[in-house]
Amino acid sequence: MRLTEALVTTGYVQSKFDYSLFTKRKGTKIVIMLIYVDDLMITGNDAAMIEELKKILHASFRMKDLGELKYFLGFEILRSREEILLNQMKYALELIEEIGLGGAKPVCTPMEQNIKLTTAGYDSSLIKNGGKKIDDEVLQGEKEIYQRLIGRLIYLTHTRSDITFVVHHLSQFMQQPKRSHLEAALRVVKYIKKNPSQGILLSSAGQCQLSTFCDADWAACLMTRKLVTGFCVKLRNSLISWKSKKQNIIARSSAEAEYKGMAMVAAEIVWLKGLLVELSVRDLQPAKLYCDSKAAL
Repeated sequence: MRLTEALVTTGYVQSKFDYSLFTKRKGTKIVIMLIYVDDLMITGNDAAMIEELKKILHASFRMKDLGELKYFLGFEILRSREEILLNQMKYALELIEEIGLGGAKPVCTPMEQNIKLTTAGYDSSLIKNGGKKIDDEVLQGEKEIYQRLIGRLIYLTHTRSDITFVVHHLSQFMQQPKRSHLEAALRVVKYIKKNPSQGILLSSAGQCQLSTFCDADWAACLMTRKLVTGFCVKLRNSLISWKSKKQNIIARSSAEAEYKGMAMVAAEIVWLKGLLVELSVRDLQPAKLYCDSKAAL
């Protein structure tokens, strides 16, 4: 890759934890560059080193400097000396308009309580309408609409951890979605409409330490009886990583399910710690992992 060669020959080091990340140090000074396809993002604590990097890039490639970071790949960035706010408000408003829910009434939760969805639509154990099962037809012409909607919602989870679980759950039905799946996905959009500017606040306050909270739902998947695990990771007081994932195993107990969830989080902590060390984060304290299962602990 020409870009990698141009950077490495001028003293930049490619990250072992994220191959799209490059860093260069001179004592306490550091410059960091992140690559996404043909977009580059540069930051650092020394203006002279940043200008030097721009000259290197301009000498080898046709580049355009867009100035201070404010909008990047659908993310809006607002900064002060103590905090950074990330949100996808413009992206969320465009999604609401595209789906045609601009005049819809917002809802307070991303998923209706007690609704259980499977590949067959509504769970057969869920009885409604006076004891009769609801007819749940397969989407025909709207299948592509559902797939595109879920794809856009997945991208929105980069700053909306509150919809991560329900979007992960609905993404299992992309192959043959039913009417109930589409209705559940549209409810997520109505929930986003309640507060489209919600995002992630990254603050410099607090102790320099990773704090992780994890949980697992034993046999949560109605179709496979596999466990679903979820976690969130904080650096100082700021949320930096989260995930909801259905594991590829069937746990024999709730304690085993919780322990598997902790193992997944431990791998995430190791990766994040390595990345932070490469970014010259100092005084990083030992990470804390919280779990509510005494048996797993």
